Amino acid sequence: MELKHDYENPEYYENRELSWVLFNQRVLGEAKDVKIPLFDRLKFLSITASNLDEFFMVRVASLKDMENAGYTKPDIAGLKPKKQLEKLNVVTHDLVEQQYRVYNHQLVPALLKEGLQIVQCHEELTRQQGEYVDHYFMDNVYPVLTPMALDSSRPFPLIRNKSLNLGALVHKKQGDGEVEFATVQVPSVLPRVVPIPGKEEEITSVIFLEEIIERNIDKLFLNYDIDYVCPFRIMRNADLSIEEDEAEDLLVEIEKQLKKRQWGQVIRLEVEEGADEKLLGILKEELMVDEEDVYRIPGPLDLTVLMKVYGLDGFEDYKTPKYTPQPVPEFLEEEDIFAAICKGDIFLHHPYQTFEPVVDFIKQASKDPEVLAIKQTLYRVSGNSPIIAALAQAAENGKQVTVLVELKARFDEENNIIWARKLEKAGCHVIYGLVGLKTHCKITLVVRREEDGIRRYVHLGTGNYNDSTAKLYTDVGLMTCNEQIGEDATAVFNMLSGYSEPRSWNKLAVAPLWLKDRFLYLIRREKEHALSGRHAHIIAKMNSLCDKDVIAALYEASAAGVKIELIVRGICCLKVGIPGISENITVRSIVGNFLEHARIFFFENDGKPEMYCSSADWMPRNLERRVEILFPIEKEEIKEKAFHILQCQLKDNTKAHILTPGGVYVKCNRRGQEPFCAQDCFCQEAKELVKNDVKIKEDRVFIPAQHHE
Repeated sequence: MELKHDYENPEYYENRELSWVLFNQRVLGEAKDVKIPLFDRLKFLSITASNLDEFFMVRVASLKDMENAGYTKPDIAGLKPKKQLEKLNVVTHDLVEQQYRVYNHQLVPALLKEGLQIVQCHEELTRQQGEYVDHYFMDNVYPVLTPMALDSSRPFPLIRNKSLNLGALVHKKQGDGEVEFATVQVPSVLPRVVPIPGKEEEITSVIFLEEIIERNIDKLFLNYDIDYVCPFRIMRNADLSIEEDEAEDLLVEIEKQLKKRQWGQVIRLEVEEGADEKLLGILKEELMVDEEDVYRIPGPLDLTVLMKVYGLDGFEDYKTPKYTPQPVPEFLEEEDIFAAICKGDIFLHHPYQTFEPVVDFIKQASKDPEVLAIKQTLYRVSGNSPIIAALAQAAENGKQVTVLVELKARFDEENNIIWARKLEKAGCHVIYGLVGLKTHCKITLVVRREEDGIRRYVHLGTGNYNDSTAKLYTDVGLMTCNEQIGEDATAVFNMLSGYSEPRSWNKLAVAPLWLKDRFLYLIRREKEHALSGRHAHIIAKMNSLCDKDVIAALYEASAAGVKIELIVRGICCLKVGIPGISENITVRSIVGNFLEHARIFFFENDGKPEMYCSSADWMPRNLERRVEILFPIEKEEIKEKAFHILQCQLKDNTKAHILTPGGVYVKCNRRGQEPFCAQDCFCQEAKELVKNDVKIKEDRVFIPAQHHE
């Protein structure tokens, strides 16, 4: 008999923002891990800083907007915006303290031991180093700087979002001695990490640009004495709000909004620890910052700079060797991409396998005289995208090219505007999607004329059409010429360009109208199997899980006896171990060398298993406010590959963190077990697959002719 529970109970859910902080703590855990190469630890610490910046600009900013607007509706965990901000204030201050403990007490001493000195303060420089730094300042830095003073005739200057600045208290050398405020922006156009030459046998030393400027700041204010100098940095609200219904030209409207990012409300102020209270008071008053939004930093501001330190030459022994994505075996046998796809569906697993087939798919289509049309969605693309170039070439070659460029892809808006204009100039038909919805699905459709008629070739993926991030993010894709998927792909583009909703779908499920119901049906079907004593099992891998309806459905399935194994990299609002509700659910998060990004879903279905991949996470925004696609994996051989990915991640005891009933994540306890890292396994398997495929070919070449008779 099925027990009834109150799934509305907020105690059954974790707050989304607090769960995100736990995720960033897991990334920080990699920076703390002494088993990881030293420079990789620098990289992970840099990533935590970058993550935190975006979190403040978007999530914290959104909560502040809610609070300012008097919005008091609680989230699924029962917390109103004001309460969420109070809790976040505590945990984010603690997170920043942890970041700098790792930096100051672990990484800086470890770097010095291995031959790299980060000069923490310009006063530590030797005389010879000081002379070099001063010459460097006059030759390279001084001409770029613009010092700005604040007095009755000059208002407080615009401090740009995320810029690093030096604030100073100064007074005139000849005057009444009144203290004035001045500031200078540390120019982002110059390298922030400056190597200091030394003798060949000496350790390498680097100094940050702000320390060089601080050392020479008196040269910027010649008529003043400098009383005090300290670096500061602000974070502004960067969450764009666009009234699409009223925007005549979405592209122009977004361009306007991008400029406003530099003027948004200040939501965080970072200053050097021990900053002069008078200077701090001026900053707080002029920038309208409350005390709880001030972060006193015991070290260099903006630890994203550590990615530049990571990139220094000469320290390759302290980094994980770069992995080279391997060829896809199906394309080793057949250079013609269309011929290869005709032989059967092809599964791609990036970055273990190269992203090149996806790029080549567009390139070949752009040149093939039999290709009539190319249609593609673009969410985030690389800075010098070969896909954009191929699409432009296709249009110039007379193909019908339709490209949906998502202008609202956060922090890529400016980049996407540039690409949209380039594509339009080349003759592509560029569309910007549906009003009020982001188009987040990853789909390409190539329409080709062949001997037996028109054939549609489709690529579906879980990750962006970005050849750069495809080397860093783990994603999967499917290349197919399945007739029913081709029909669905056409329907997707007709929906996006012509607003025509199909009456039904053959194989795909598409958000925002059909996808959520599909997921809920699949979960509830497993529940019904369990209640009837049949085989029931769910394995789901995604980036985030915070949709209340989906979590409630998982709780119901768990209570009915369904074994549920979740692999959730980031936010997870589901709680494990609730008696009678989530005792059959496990949650693990994998934080490794590559960013886990694929979404793969397995449903046991009483021994007739179904496997799906998607561009969507189980989040309200993905299921209700975006265009997303869920596509099935039907070929048995590919099903096994996708299932193998899930099995390896469930077996991982090196990079996996397990969610406990107490709401904290702990590293896998592998006592008595052989270490197993899923990402390392996939790298090795991709190499072996190519090696074996090449060996088979070589064996074929050397088979004596008479053996064929």
